[in-house]
Amino acid sequence: MGALFYVRLIGDTAGTLLQLFWLAVILAHRRRRNLERVLFFLCFSLFLYYSGSLLVVNAQIHYQVAPPALKTFATLMIGAALCLLPPLLVQIHVEYARIRGSLGSKGLRRAVLAAAYAPLLYFGLAVYPRLVAAGRLDFLFPASSFGSGYGLWLAASMAFAAAWQVRFAAVALRAERFYHSAFAVLLAAGGALALYLHLGGGPADPLLRAWLSASFVLLPIAPLAVLAYQVHKFRFLQIGGQKNLLYAVSAMFLAILYLSLVRRVGIWMEPALPPEATSAILLFALLIFVEPLQRALSGRLRATLHSEVDRQQRTSSEIQEVARQGSLFALTRFVEQRVKEVFGLAHVRLELGPPSSPEATGDDGSYAQRSFSLRRGADLIGTLYAEPYGALLSGETLAALDFLCEQLPGSLELCRLIEEKVQLERELAERERLALVGQMAASISHNLKNPLGSIKTILQVQLESPDLPERLRGETRLILEEVSRLSAKLNQLLQFSRPSVRADQSAAHCDARAVGEEAAGILRHEAASRGIRLETEWPESPLHVAASREALRDILANLLVNALEAVPASGRVQLRIAREAGSALLTLEDDGPGIPPEISARITQPFFTTKAQGTGLGLAIVSRRVAECGGRLDWQSPLKDGRGTRFQVTLPLGPEDARKEKGES
Repeated sequence: MGALFYVRLIGDTAGTLLQLFWLAVILAHRRRRNLERVLFFLCFSLFLYYSGSLLVVNAQIHYQVAPPALKTFATLMIGAALCLLPPLLVQIHVEYARIRGSLGSKGLRRAVLAAAYAPLLYFGLAVYPRLVAAGRLDFLFPASSFGSGYGLWLAASMAFAAAWQVRFAAVALRAERFYHSAFAVLLAAGGALALYLHLGGGPADPLLRAWLSASFVLLPIAPLAVLAYQVHKFRFLQIGGQKNLLYAVSAMFLAILYLSLVRRVGIWMEPALPPEATSAILLFALLIFVEPLQRALSGRLRATLHSEVDRQQRTSSEIQEVARQGSLFALTRFVEQRVKEVFGLAHVRLELGPPSSPEATGDDGSYAQRSFSLRRGADLIGTLYAEPYGALLSGETLAALDFLCEQLPGSLELCRLIEEKVQLERELAERERLALVGQMAASISHNLKNPLGSIKTILQVQLESPDLPERLRGETRLILEEVSRLSAKLNQLLQFSRPSVRADQSAAHCDARAVGEEAAGILRHEAASRGIRLETEWPESPLHVAASREALRDILANLLVNALEAVPASGRVQLRIAREAGSALLTLEDDGPGIPPEISARITQPFFTTKAQGTGLGLAIVSRRVAECGGRLDWQSPLKDGRGTRFQVTLPLGPEDARKEKGES
């Protein structure tokens, strides 16, 4: 039994310290998930169990007969732990299955948890108080004191957990698959051992039964130790980013273990040496390990530094490559996604320009630890917001993000310059293309307009002649209509090919209300013939805009013609002209079928049309005239129930109205 005693002593000590390690890690991490909360209470229950057992083992060393108060206290700790362990074992697997999306509905989860916690009412409220009051807990195998029913409850919980571990292993990554598989085997073996010891009575040999009981008691130590390695090596459960925390907690517990060893050896050596002398010798013996420890730590720190620098360089190189593509939006999204992946963060947001909230601008405080300023000289050009899975960012992550944010402004500036260069090149190419199109349109119109005019005149004379046979009059009218339509298209080409006449921009102005009434008056008859309501709304007084009459007529006429062609019979077209925010606002709204989203960005391109007989120049002319006047063209479609289109033209006020506006303000 001597060897078994020391196995229990070492095992209970290791179990107690391992649970303290996990409690410290979870408390420092503080991720807002039920999984961490359940893991905390599971580790706390195991801590109660191992620390209570360790208390009993140490009492056997120091006392011939353990004090009743100590036995009662140990019974309280161990009994509470045994009552909580089976349901917590089920719940932690339920929570992990929920996170991985392997569990069904919320109702099923509640039913499983209710079944797992139901026996707690009996064992916690009936059996546990009787054991504490009677002080009859078997400290060698405490679970046997709860009876065979507890063994069945514990075995069922372990079988449930083993089944889920098998499912986790089937879909896990390669680094995690071995852990789940090994844990499933341990849980299945533990469940079978629980049934054998509780229901089968166990072996007849007391020594073998004691060893089997000790093996069962120490069973959780191995998987929790392997889990700590998985967390550190593979960031399992997304806790591993806190390496400095793991190192600090590990060093602290190694120090505690060594101090416990010093005390234990001092007690053993007491017949030969005073405990103080033994402690001094063992503490000074650490000096022997200073040099090897320094070499090991320096090598480890150097390797860690090289790893972090390599990771930073790879990330910066990837960001530079994306920056060279010249899209600031794509670069922002890439930085957010890549930083989130590399540093294992819950959420990352890169905000360019001034911060959206004043409390996030500092570099101190709980929230400021998650915000990093991007500066070019003294100018703040953006802020990187990083949200960890836990409560705080680890030290190495803070340092890495600080270093990355020192390099990000250069990448952003490079991307901005390339984006501006690409935009200028596109604008230049577009202008050259439009100039070529305009020259071609002017040439075509010039070469065709005169012959068409002659043909039209001849046809009109023929129609007026009484000698023209009646059978040819219909065909002649049809040809005349087609010639008129072709002349209208040529006029539109001429409109597009020549810029608006604005020699003196300050002198180019007109009354928008008068031009609007003129354009609406010309097209009102056509609207009535198609059964369309043309509604107008004018300002009470003349509204002068900084645009020539010809340019404004082109804008309104093309918008109205487009709307009338798009709206079906019994539809509605509304034209409103108003003064708004120091500008003139021209709004044309219809209840037609609207503009499909896939072509919305192309409707102002020259020669793009969806009409069978359209030229695709109407909105191109509108866009060009608005730009020449220094205005802005906006549109929205659909408006309601998937239908309707609204075009808004914002034009600067004429000199007189602009002065009145300033005087009123």
